Amino acid sequence: MKKWVMVLVFVLVTMLVLSGCGTNNNSSGNDGDADAEIYIPVISKGFQHQFWQAVKVGAEKAATEFNVKITFEGPESETQVDKQIEMLQVALDKNPSAIGFAALDSQAATPLLKKAQEKNIPIIAFDSGVDSDIPVTTASTDNIAAAGLAADKMAELIGGEGEVALVVHDQTSRTGIDRRDGFKNRIEEKYPKIKIVDIQYGGGDHLKSTDLAKAILQAHPNLKGFFGANEGSAIGVLNAVTELNKGSVIVIGYDSGKAQIDAIRSGEMAGAITQNPIGIGYETVKAAVDAMNGKEVPESIDTGFYWYDKSNMDDEEIKAVLYE
Repeated sequence: MKKWVMVLVFVLVTMLVLSGCGTNNNSSGNDGDADAEIYIPVISKGFQHQFWQAVKVGAEKAATEFNVKITFEGPESETQVDKQIEMLQVALDKNPSAIGFAALDSQAATPLLKKAQEKNIPIIAFDSGVDSDIPVTTASTDNIAAAGLAADKMAELIGGEGEVALVVHDQTSRTGIDRRDGFKNRIEEKYPKIKIVDIQYGGGDHLKSTDLAKAILQAHPNLKGFFGANEGSAIGVLNAVTELNKGSVIVIGYDSGKAQIDAIRSGEMAGAITQNPIGIGYETVKAAVDAMNGKEVPESIDTGFYWYDKSNMDDEEIKAVLYE
Protein backbone atom coordinates (compact mmCIF):
# COMPACT_ATOMS: atom_id res chain seq x y z
CA MET A 1 0.00 0.00 0.00
CA LYS A 2 2.81 2.34 0.92
CA LYS A 3 4.35 1.55 -2.43
CA TRP A 4 1.24 2.72 -4.28
CA VAL A 5 1.10 5.88 -2.14
CA MET A 6 4.68 6.67 -3.02
CA VAL A 7 3.95 6.14 -6.73
CA LEU A 8 0.92 8.43 -6.50
CA VAL A 9 2.95 11.14 -4.76
CA PHE A 10 5.64 10.85 -7.44
CA VAL A 11 3.06 11.24 -10.20
CA LEU A 12 1.51 14.28 -8.53
CA VAL A 13 4.91 15.95 -8.04
CA THR A 14 5.81 15.27 -11.65
CA MET A 15 2.55 16.84 -12.83
CA LEU A 16 3.15 19.91 -10.69
CA VAL A 17 6.65 20.33 -12.10
CA LEU A 18 5.41 20.00 -15.67
CA SER A 19 2.62 22.42 -14.95
CA GLY A 20 5.13 24.90 -13.57
CA CYS A 21 7.26 24.55 -16.68
CA GLY A 22 4.23 25.23 -18.83
CA THR A 23 3.44 28.37 -16.84
CA ASN A 24 6.98 29.62 -17.26
CA ASN A 25 6.81 29.12 -21.03
CA ASN A 26 3.58 31.14 -21.25
CA SER A 27 5.09 33.90 -19.16
CA SER A 28 8.13 34.00 -21.42
CA GLY A 29 5.82 34.28 -24.40
CA ASN A 30 4.07 37.28 -22.85
CA ASP A 31 7.39 38.91 -22.11
CA GLY A 32 8.31 38.33 -25.73
CA ASP A 33 5.15 40.16 -26.83
CA ALA A 34 6.06 43.08 -24.59
CA ASP A 35 9.47 43.19 -26.20
CA ALA A 36 8.15 42.78 -29.75
CA GLU A 37 9.35 44.97 -32.57
CA ILE A 38 8.51 48.65 -32.28
CA TYR A 39 5.60 49.40 -34.62
CA ILE A 40 5.31 52.67 -36.56
CA PRO A 41 2.52 53.02 -39.15
CA VAL A 42 3.34 55.50 -41.91
CA ILE A 43 0.25 56.95 -43.61
CA SER A 44 0.88 58.77 -46.88
CA LYS A 45 -1.42 60.74 -49.17
CA GLY A 46 -1.67 57.94 -51.70
CA PHE A 47 0.06 55.38 -53.87
CA GLN A 48 -0.75 56.52 -57.39
CA HIS A 49 2.47 58.47 -57.94
CA GLN A 50 6.07 57.25 -58.02
CA PHE A 51 6.85 59.94 -55.44
CA TRP A 52 5.11 57.93 -52.70
CA GLN A 53 6.86 54.75 -53.73
CA ALA A 54 10.17 56.57 -53.31
CA VAL A 55 9.08 57.85 -49.86
CA LYS A 56 8.27 54.22 -48.97
CA VAL A 57 11.77 53.13 -49.98
CA GLY A 58 13.29 55.70 -47.62
CA ALA A 59 10.98 54.72 -44.77
CA GLU A 60 11.84 51.04 -45.20
CA LYS A 61 15.54 51.86 -45.25
CA ALA A 62 15.25 53.62 -41.88
CA ALA A 63 13.09 50.82 -40.47
CA THR A 64 15.81 48.30 -41.29
CA GLU A 65 18.55 50.53 -39.90
CA PHE A 66 16.75 51.20 -36.60
CA ASN A 67 15.25 47.71 -36.28
CA VAL A 68 11.59 48.77 -36.16
CA LYS A 69 8.51 47.48 -37.92
CA ILE A 70 6.60 49.86 -40.19
CA THR A 71 3.59 49.69 -42.44
CA PHE A 72 3.22 52.13 -45.33
CA GLU A 73 -0.19 52.86 -46.76
CA GLY A 74 -2.35 55.57 -48.30
CA PRO A 75 -5.71 55.97 -50.08
CA GLU A 76 -6.12 55.16 -53.75
CA SER A 77 -6.64 58.83 -54.59
CA GLU A 78 -5.36 62.04 -53.05
CA THR A 79 -8.95 63.29 -52.87
CA GLN A 80 -10.01 60.56 -50.41
CA VAL A 81 -9.67 62.49 -47.16
CA ASP A 82 -12.23 60.31 -45.38
CA LYS A 83 -10.36 57.14 -46.37
CA GLN A 84 -7.12 58.54 -44.99
CA ILE A 85 -8.84 59.47 -41.71
CA GLU A 86 -10.09 55.87 -41.45
CA MET A 87 -6.52 54.64 -41.89
CA LEU A 88 -5.35 56.97 -39.14
CA GLN A 89 -8.08 55.66 -36.81
CA VAL A 90 -7.09 52.04 -37.51
CA ALA A 91 -3.45 52.91 -36.82
CA LEU A 92 -4.38 54.53 -33.50
CA ASP A 93 -6.41 51.49 -32.47
CA LYS A 94 -3.23 49.40 -32.68
CA ASN A 95 -1.49 51.58 -30.06
CA PRO A 96 1.69 52.10 -32.08
CA SER A 97 4.91 53.56 -30.73
CA ALA A 98 4.64 56.55 -33.10
CA ILE A 99 2.87 57.50 -36.34
CA GLY A 100 4.11 59.09 -39.55
CA PHE A 101 1.35 61.12 -41.23
CA ALA A 102 1.11 63.13 -44.47
CA ALA A 103 -2.20 64.97 -44.21
CA LEU A 104 -4.48 65.29 -47.23
CA ASP A 105 -6.46 67.87 -45.28
CA SER A 106 -4.40 69.89 -42.84
CA GLN A 107 -7.33 70.35 -40.44
CA ALA A 108 -9.58 67.29 -40.82
CA ALA A 109 -7.24 64.98 -38.92
CA THR A 110 -6.91 67.21 -35.85
CA PRO A 111 -9.41 65.34 -33.61
CA LEU A 112 -7.57 62.04 -34.13
CA LEU A 113 -4.21 63.68 -33.68
CA LYS A 114 -5.45 64.98 -30.32
CA LYS A 115 -6.33 61.40 -29.36
CA ALA A 116 -2.80 60.33 -30.26
CA GLN A 117 -1.42 63.13 -28.12
CA GLU A 118 -3.57 62.01 -25.18
CA LYS A 119 -2.16 58.49 -25.58
CA ASN A 120 1.42 59.86 -25.74
CA ILE A 121 1.89 58.59 -29.29
CA PRO A 122 4.29 60.96 -31.13
CA ILE A 123 3.06 62.17 -34.53
CA ILE A 124 5.66 62.86 -37.21
CA ALA A 125 4.20 64.90 -40.07
CA PHE A 126 5.81 64.40 -43.46
CA ASP A 127 5.45 66.01 -46.88
CA SER A 128 2.41 68.00 -45.71
CA GLY A 129 2.32 69.80 -42.41
CA VAL A 130 -0.73 69.92 -40.16
CA ASP A 131 -2.40 73.12 -38.90
CA SER A 132 -1.65 72.12 -35.34
CA ASP A 133 1.21 72.02 -32.86
CA ILE A 134 0.55 68.33 -32.14
CA PRO A 135 3.15 66.84 -34.54
CA VAL A 136 6.56 66.87 -32.88
CA THR A 137 8.18 67.70 -36.21
CA THR A 138 7.55 67.83 -39.96
CA ALA A 139 9.91 66.24 -42.48
CA SER A 140 9.30 68.03 -45.76
CA THR A 141 10.50 70.20 -48.59
CA ASP A 142 10.36 73.97 -48.17
CA ASN A 143 7.56 74.08 -50.74
CA ILE A 144 7.20 77.87 -50.69
CA ALA A 145 10.87 78.33 -51.58
CA ALA A 146 10.79 75.50 -54.13
CA ALA A 147 7.72 76.88 -55.93
CA GLY A 148 9.33 80.33 -55.81
CA LEU A 149 12.30 78.89 -57.70
CA ALA A 150 9.89 77.39 -60.25
CA ALA A 151 8.41 80.88 -60.71
CA ASP A 152 11.86 82.38 -61.25
CA LYS A 153 12.62 79.75 -63.89
CA MET A 154 9.27 80.38 -65.57
CA ALA A 155 9.93 84.12 -65.71
CA GLU A 156 13.35 83.51 -67.23
CA LEU A 157 12.01 81.11 -69.86
CA ILE A 158 9.10 83.31 -71.02
CA GLY A 159 11.18 86.50 -71.13
CA GLY A 160 9.72 88.14 -68.02
CA GLU A 161 6.27 88.88 -69.43
CA GLY A 162 3.07 87.22 -70.56
CA GLU A 163 0.25 85.06 -69.24
CA VAL A 164 0.77 81.95 -67.13
CA ALA A 165 -1.51 79.47 -65.33
CA LEU A 166 -1.31 76.80 -62.65
CA VAL A 167 -2.81 73.36 -62.09
CA VAL A 168 -2.37 72.42 -58.43
CA HIS A 169 -3.18 69.10 -56.76
CA ASP A 170 -5.40 70.57 -54.02
CA GLN A 171 -6.14 73.58 -51.85
CA THR A 172 -6.47 71.72 -48.54
CA SER A 173 -3.05 70.14 -47.96
CA ARG A 174 -0.07 72.16 -46.84
CA THR A 175 1.86 71.21 -49.98
CA GLY A 176 -0.92 72.34 -52.29
CA ILE A 177 -1.30 75.66 -50.49
CA ASP A 178 2.43 76.35 -50.21
CA ARG A 179 3.29 75.44 -53.80
CA ARG A 180 0.44 77.55 -55.14
CA ASP A 181 1.30 80.53 -52.94
CA GLY A 182 5.05 80.15 -53.37
CA PHE A 183 4.69 80.40 -57.17
CA LYS A 184 1.94 83.01 -57.16
CA ASN A 185 3.55 85.33 -54.63
CA ARG A 186 6.96 85.23 -56.31
CA ILE A 187 5.42 86.18 -59.67
CA GLU A 188 3.37 89.00 -58.15
CA GLU A 189 6.28 90.36 -56.12
CA LYS A 190 9.06 90.20 -58.72
CA TYR A 191 7.52 90.10 -62.19
CA PRO A 192 4.88 92.81 -62.77
CA LYS A 193 4.67 92.03 -66.49
CA ILE A 194 3.62 88.44 -65.88
CA LYS A 195 -0.08 87.78 -65.23
CA ILE A 196 -1.47 84.60 -63.63
CA VAL A 197 -4.73 84.11 -65.50
CA ASP A 198 -6.05 80.97 -63.80
CA ILE A 199 -5.42 78.45 -61.01
CA GLN A 200 -7.26 75.12 -61.04
CA TYR A 201 -7.16 72.04 -58.78
CA GLY A 202 -7.00 68.55 -60.26
CA GLY A 203 -6.64 66.39 -57.16
CA GLY A 204 -3.28 65.11 -58.37
CA ASP A 205 -5.11 63.06 -61.02
CA HIS A 206 -3.49 63.38 -64.44
CA LEU A 207 -6.74 62.81 -66.35
CA LYS A 208 -8.67 65.47 -64.46
CA SER A 209 -5.66 67.80 -64.67
CA THR A 210 -5.54 67.27 -68.45
CA ASP A 211 -9.15 68.38 -68.82
CA LEU A 212 -8.60 71.43 -66.62
CA ALA A 213 -5.46 72.43 -68.50
CA LYS A 214 -7.23 72.07 -71.86
CA ALA A 215 -9.99 74.39 -70.70
CA ILE A 216 -7.44 76.97 -69.58
CA LEU A 217 -5.54 76.77 -72.87
CA GLN A 218 -8.74 77.23 -74.86
CA ALA A 219 -9.83 80.17 -72.72
CA HIS A 220 -6.40 81.84 -72.90
CA PRO A 221 -4.91 81.31 -76.38
CA ASN A 222 -1.98 83.63 -75.59
CA LEU A 223 -0.83 81.60 -72.59
CA LYS A 224 2.97 81.42 -72.46
CA GLY A 225 3.61 79.23 -69.43
CA PHE A 226 2.04 76.49 -67.31
CA PHE A 227 3.07 75.22 -63.86
CA GLY A 228 1.95 71.77 -62.67
CA ALA A 229 2.39 71.61 -58.89
CA ASN A 230 2.87 67.85 -58.48
CA GLU A 231 3.53 64.78 -60.62
CA GLY A 232 -0.09 64.18 -61.66
CA SER A 233 -0.75 67.88 -62.25
CA ALA A 234 2.37 68.27 -64.38
CA ILE A 235 1.61 65.23 -66.54
CA GLY A 236 -1.94 66.50 -67.02
CA VAL A 237 -0.64 69.88 -68.18
CA LEU A 238 1.85 68.22 -70.52
CA ASN A 239 -0.87 66.02 -72.01
CA ALA A 240 -3.11 69.04 -72.64
CA VAL A 241 -0.33 71.03 -74.31
CA THR A 242 0.54 68.04 -76.51
CA GLU A 243 -3.04 67.18 -77.47
CA LEU A 244 -3.86 70.80 -78.39
CA ASN A 245 -0.58 71.26 -80.28
CA LYS A 246 0.52 74.10 -78.00
CA GLY A 247 4.20 73.21 -78.11
CA SER A 248 5.25 76.85 -77.64
CA VAL A 249 3.79 76.90 -74.10
CA ILE A 250 6.51 76.50 -71.47
CA VAL A 251 5.67 73.68 -69.05
CA ILE A 252 7.32 73.44 -65.64
CA GLY A 253 6.56 70.55 -63.31
CA TYR A 254 7.13 69.40 -59.77
CA ASP A 255 8.44 66.04 -58.54
CA SER A 256 9.90 63.36 -60.77
CA GLY A 257 8.68 60.06 -62.25
CA LYS A 258 9.46 58.47 -65.58
CA ALA A 259 6.94 60.49 -67.61
CA GLN A 260 8.37 63.82 -66.44
CA ILE A 261 11.98 62.68 -66.80
CA ASP A 262 11.31 61.52 -70.37
CA ALA A 263 9.46 64.76 -71.22
CA ILE A 264 12.31 66.91 -69.91
CA ARG A 265 14.93 64.84 -71.70
CA SER A 266 12.97 65.18 -74.96
CA GLY A 267 12.40 68.92 -74.48
CA GLU A 268 8.60 68.71 -74.20
CA MET A 269 8.84 69.97 -70.63
CA ALA A 270 11.27 72.76 -69.73
CA GLY A 271 12.19 71.42 -66.30
CA ALA A 272 10.86 70.65 -62.84
CA ILE A 273 11.48 70.86 -59.13
CA THR A 274 12.47 67.58 -57.54
CA GLN A 275 12.23 66.86 -53.87
CA ASN A 276 14.17 64.20 -51.97
CA PRO A 277 11.41 61.63 -51.38
CA ILE A 278 13.71 58.89 -50.13
CA GLY A 279 15.12 61.38 -47.64
CA ILE A 280 11.59 62.35 -46.55
CA GLY A 281 10.70 58.73 -45.81
CA TYR A 282 13.98 58.06 -44.02
CA GLU A 283 13.81 61.19 -41.84
CA THR A 284 10.18 60.50 -40.92
CA VAL A 285 10.96 57.09 -39.44
CA LYS A 286 14.20 58.30 -37.87
CA ALA A 287 12.37 61.18 -36.16
CA ALA A 288 9.66 58.77 -34.97
CA VAL A 289 12.25 56.52 -33.34
CA ASP A 290 13.98 59.49 -31.71
CA ALA A 291 10.70 60.94 -30.42
CA MET A 292 9.47 57.69 -28.88
CA ASN A 293 12.84 57.28 -27.19
CA GLY A 294 12.59 60.75 -25.65
CA LYS A 295 15.35 62.28 -27.75
CA GLU A 296 15.16 65.90 -28.86
CA VAL A 297 13.67 66.30 -32.34
CA PRO A 298 13.92 69.57 -34.34
CA GLU A 299 10.66 71.42 -34.96
CA SER A 300 11.09 70.89 -38.70
CA ILE A 301 13.33 68.83 -40.95
CA ASP A 302 14.12 70.41 -44.33
CA THR A 303 14.76 67.56 -46.75
CA GLY A 304 15.83 69.81 -49.64
CA PHE A 305 14.88 70.39 -53.29
CA TYR A 306 16.54 70.90 -56.68
CA TRP A 307 15.73 72.37 -60.08
CA TYR A 308 16.47 69.93 -62.88
CA ASP A 309 16.31 70.25 -66.64
CA LYS A 310 17.96 68.71 -69.67
CA SER A 311 21.27 70.39 -68.87
CA ASN A 312 21.79 68.95 -65.39
CA MET A 313 19.55 65.91 -64.97
CA ASP A 314 22.48 63.53 -65.44
CA ASP A 315 24.60 65.22 -62.77
CA GLU A 316 25.27 62.85 -59.87
CA GLU A 317 23.67 65.17 -57.30
CA ILE A 318 20.45 65.38 -59.34
CA LYS A 319 20.33 61.72 -60.36
CA ALA A 320 20.43 60.77 -56.68
CA VAL A 321 17.04 62.42 -56.01
CA LEU A 322 15.22 61.53 -59.25
CA TYR A 323 12.98 58.47 -59.24
CA GLU A 324 11.08 56.55 -61.88
